[in-house]
Amino acid sequence: MWDFSIGQALGLMARTAPFVLFRVVVYFGIALTLVLVTGTGAGVGYGVGAFGDEEFRVTSTAWGAFGGFGLTVGVIFFFRDYLLYIVKAGHIAVMVEAMQGREIPGGQGQIAWARDRVAARFGTASALFGLDQVIKGVVGAITGIVQGLLSILPIPGLDKIMGVVRAYLRMAVGLMDEVILGHLMATRVENPWKGAQDALVLYGQNAKVMMVNAAWLTAIVWGLSLLVFVLMLAPAAAVVWLMPGNMSAIGFLVAFVFAWAVKAALIEPFAIACMMQVFFKVTAGQVPNPEWVAKLERASDKFRDMGTKAAAWVGRGFGRGGMPSRAEGQEV
Repeated sequence: MWDFSIGQALGLMARTAPFVLFRVVVYFGIALTLVLVTGTGAGVGYGVGAFGDEEFRVTSTAWGAFGGFGLTVGVIFFFRDYLLYIVKAGHIAVMVEAMQGREIPGGQGQIAWARDRVAARFGTASALFGLDQVIKGVVGAITGIVQGLLSILPIPGLDKIMGVVRAYLRMAVGLMDEVILGHLMATRVENPWKGAQDALVLYGQNAKVMMVNAAWLTAIVWGLSLLVFVLMLAPAAAVVWLMPGNMSAIGFLVAFVFAWAVKAALIEPFAIACMMQVFFKVTAGQVPNPEWVAKLERASDKFRDMGTKAAAWVGRGFGRGGMPSRAEGQEV
């Protein structure tokens, strides 16, 4: 049915418990900030509404709440590269070490160790974020190639369901960029652009197996996320009760925010652990297939650009390829 072990993934979560706790603190801190700023915005709007009638008060309270929410989301979006750098990539680094049977620190030392590992591998947050965005673009191109293959299959009525299939495939491969980053950390390739290119080709030539597993895992992830959302409705209603005015509609937003926090802190790293298992297993001993290299060069400008940056990467300091390398003699 699938090629990953849920028990092994949970074991990785247990071995990296300090980082899991760190994720909980970060993402629930973000969720709490969203709720507090939204509530503050609602309070300001409620106060402004006191200068008008009841309808004006309700409207101003709602605008204040959504204004506070939007402001916080904007700040989070601005710092998204640091979330990738400090939280996501760090946890991937620790999980990869654990999967390869190496010793990893415990306690707070695990977080500092991961930060140093990511810095040694990728340099700055902006450099890692830039590489990650390129990887996402190429993953999308691979998904498009697979969709094209599906569209020519002689299955009656397939064209009518292809829209649903495309949407589900895009969602299912949403974490593949982080799996590719895990591959770069596992192989310790010196040229990150070349390493990412090779990893994407390996993903493409194993796309069927990867997408089948991703489809199963996506169903599990969103099933768990929906369950968490339902469970969060009751405490969300209590939070909304404390807000000024009639803000019952905000209850669903608060429940969604805390469900997102649980998903980001606990469910997503579990999913990444599962997908890394599959990727490492199916690509073991393989080399990039030239046919897939040619397919991706035809299909993706981003993939061709990765090749240019890989060729221009100088191997020390900040090369023309845009990514830092390890310092001489430094283990990465």
